[in-house]
Amino acid sequence: MIGDIGGVDLPPTCSRAGCRLPAVWNINWRNPRIHGPERVKVWLACDDHRDYLRDYLATRDFPVLVTPLAQHVVDGALS
Repeated sequence: MIGDIGGVDLPPTCSRAGCRLPAVWNINWRNPRIHGPERVKVWLACDDHRDYLRDYLATRDFPVLVTPLAQHVVDGALS
């Protein structure tokens, strides 16, 4: 279950501040300064914000891997 308000499942939405569009991408990332390869965080993105969120993380030298929403990364995929 992604979201539940009053017993209604809500579709996943984009993680970009203020965006309520449906998410279709996973932005998989980690901060190598504080986490090992086993710790992957995931932001969700719509088509409009996929590149923005990916670039935001990449400019901070965080390993980033964009995958379709239904595809999950395995431990160590973001070395």
